[in-house]
Order: sequence, then structure tokens, then C-alpha cells
Amino acid sequence: MADAGTSSPPTASAMPPAPATSYSFDDAPLNRFHLKVTALTFGANFSDGYQLGVIGIALTLMAPQMGLGAVWQGMLGASALIGIFVGSIGLGWLADRMGRQKLYTLNFALITVASVAQIWANSPELLFALRVLIGVGIGADYAIGPTLVAEFCPRRHRGFLLASLTALWTVGYICSFFLGHYITGFGGDSWRWLLGTGAIPAAVVLVLRIGTPESPRWLVSKGRIEEARAVVARYIGPNVDFESVRNTSQPETSSSGSYRDLFSREQWRATTFGILYYNCQVIPYFAIYTFLPVVLAKFAIDESVTVDGLLNGFLFLGSVIGLWCVARFSRRAFVTGSFIVMALALGPMGLWPGGPKLLLFVLFLVFTLVMSAASNLDQVYPPELFPTPLRGSGVGLLNGLSRVGSAAGTFLLPLSIDHLGFATSMTILASFLVLGAIVSAAWAPETAGAALD
Repeated sequence: MADAGTSSPPTASAMPPAPATSYSFDDAPLNRFHLKVTALTFGANFSDGYQLGVIGIALTLMAPQMGLGAVWQGMLGASALIGIFVGSIGLGWLADRMGRQKLYTLNFALITVASVAQIWANSPELLFALRVLIGVGIGADYAIGPTLVAEFCPRRHRGFLLASLTALWTVGYICSFFLGHYITGFGGDSWRWLLGTGAIPAAVVLVLRIGTPESPRWLVSKGRIEEARAVVARYIGPNVDFESVRNTSQPETSSSGSYRDLFSREQWRATTFGILYYNCQVIPYFAIYTFLPVVLAKFAIDESVTVDGLLNGFLFLGSVIGLWCVARFSRRAFVTGSFIVMALALGPMGLWPGGPKLLLFVLFLVFTLVMSAASNLDQVYPPELFPTPLRGSGVGLLNGLSRVGSAAGTFLLPLSIDHLGFATSMTILASFLVLGAIVSAAWAPETAGAALD
């Protein structure tokens, strides 16, 4: 029997519950929802790589069938890029005003419908218009998708998850290569069915995205606190300190939300860096890989199964290595170093086009590998450069203007080769890589592991 002056220890059921561990929003544990919203955002990157790849292959049958000259081939090659410019800038701006979620779903409805309609396109003008619409949908997602992923995901994993989006671009491009060559092997109008296959992944993404929640950071920036609280509790976890969201996503006060704010005293350098680095990277990439058979032929390398297999293998390997580089290196070191290596690899093709075939091909493989790896930053850096009230507009502006450069490079490369020669054209493309290295060394901010504003 216990002494009268003492009490028995409380049973387990009577013990008060241990206080739950509290996390800030940026440091919450990675969960299934984070992976789901990232996986659903793969769609735009896969579609972009796929759409770029299939148009280049389809043109081999379409051009002689429709009697297309260099101008129309360049226009059709650049058509989706033009649409991406419109969609990124226009709908990225709209996403900062009406929210991310609605546009995140509707843009893939546009891609699906326009992709199917290509099957019946009977003129280059109609096909051009449809591919511009496809680009508008992809461009909208380039602005909204990475923004949504960045605003949901914990900072420790943000770089890897965003970089994985770009890896799917490479997967889409490689799929277009193998499927494209198989389908066009039937000849005739098979190019129509090849272009129409772009509707399949788009329709799948459209259905799976239904029900995606709104970004809590955006909701807080608009003063919709209780809605944001409900989203955080349901999708991120009940143990997240909601004040950490409110402290980093203040309601808009001083910002007017216009594109002019992207060039304010506090923001102009990050915006300018983003525009320049992105353009310097994608102009050589899109121009060369849209007209890859032409480029290979110009420095006397015959396209074959072995050559194509090596290039696609290096594209894929580079995208995987890039994921590791994003996690391992600082943003500044990765972006600056990759520009230097790419310039050294591409430069000899312009300065020494008559050099040993094997050496030039090895250098081209190095360029392909590093370019593919560095492209992982294209989805990582832009969302980290802007505060929440400007993130959709900022990411949209960077993506949109990069596609202006891409479209110009894609349109002008065949004309440049015809009028200026192959060596001069490659030298011009290499000069963009040199400029990118200089801009990155001077202005690239370090954003790895930083909490988003």
C-alpha cells in the first residue's frame, strides 16, 4: 500500500501529450504532396522538349510536301517559342493577380486541343497558328509551374525538385526523337500524326492537375489568411508554424504589381541578370538542336544511329549530372563554370571548322553534356530571384524573353549559315556563352538554401 502522503505515477493514458514538433514553412519535412505538385509540373517541360523535337523531325516530310522554303521552315521551327513568349509574359503576370491554381490547370486544356488540331492543318499558316497556341500554354506553365513548386516546397529540397523539371525537358526531347523517326518512317502524312501525339501527355497532365490547391504564399500576399492557413494545414501539415508563412509573404503594400516593379532599385539587378543569363544559355541550345542534322553535316559528321544515340545519351546523362550539380554546388559557381566550359567546347567549331572530325565531335559531346546539365538551373534560378507578389511576373518575363532569343536564334540560324557561313554562325553562338560567363561572374546572386520572400 502506498503511503498516504505520496501518489502513484500517472498511467500512460493519463500523461499529457508531448508537444508536437513545430516547423517553419520553409523547413517543413518533404511529404507526398511536395512530390506530387512537382510531378504534375513535369508536364510543361516534357511537352516543350517533345514539341521542339517533333517539329524538327516532321519538317523533313512536311517541307517537301508543302513546298516550304527556309523562311517557313524557320517560322515553324520557332512557332512554339513565339507562343511561349506570349504565354509566359501575359499569363505569368495574370497569375500574380488571379492566382496560380486556375491557370495551372487550364493551360493544358489549350495544349491538348491545339495539338490534336495539327492533324488536320492544311497550310503552313494554320499550322503556325496552332503551334503558337501550344507555345502559349507551355509558356504559361513555365511561369506558373516552377512558381507553384518553389512556393510550396521546403528550401532544403527546392533546388533538386525544381531542377528535376528541366530533366523532363530532355526526356521529352529524347522521346520525340525515337517516336518521331519511327512514325515518319511510314512516310506520306505521318508527320501529322506525329505532331498530334503531343496531345496525349497534355491530356494526362490536364486530368491529374484537377484539384491542385492555391499557393499559400500567394494567398497571404493577397490578405486571404484563413484560406492560406487551411491549405498549409491540409497539404503541408498541422505542425507548420503558420506565422512563418505570414512573415515571409507579406501582403502587397508598396508594390504596384506591374512589370515596372521588376526593375525597381531593389530588384533591377536580379531581373537583368536573369534575362541575360537565360538568353545566353538557350539561344545556342535551341538553335543548334532544332537544326541538329544541318549542324552535324556542316562539320562533316554524318548523322547515323550511333551518332544520334551518343548525342541523346549525353543529353540524358547531362540532365542527371545537372541534378547532382544543383545539390552540390552554389548557384554562382555552377552557372559561371558551365558557361566557361560550353564556350571552350563550342568555340573551336567556329574558329576551326576544318579541324579533325573526331576532335570536333568530342567537343560537341562535351557541349551537349554541359548544356544539358546547366539547363537544370533554368527552373531553379528564376523563382528564387523574385518576391512572392512579383514571382509569377518575374518568372514569366525571364521565360518569355528567353524564348524571344530562342525563336530569333532558331529562325536566323539557317539563314545565317546560308549567308554568313557555318564558321561565323558558330562563332556568334559561342559569343553568347562568353557573355553569359561574364554576366554570371559579375551579377549572379547566391540563392541556394535561402528562404523565399
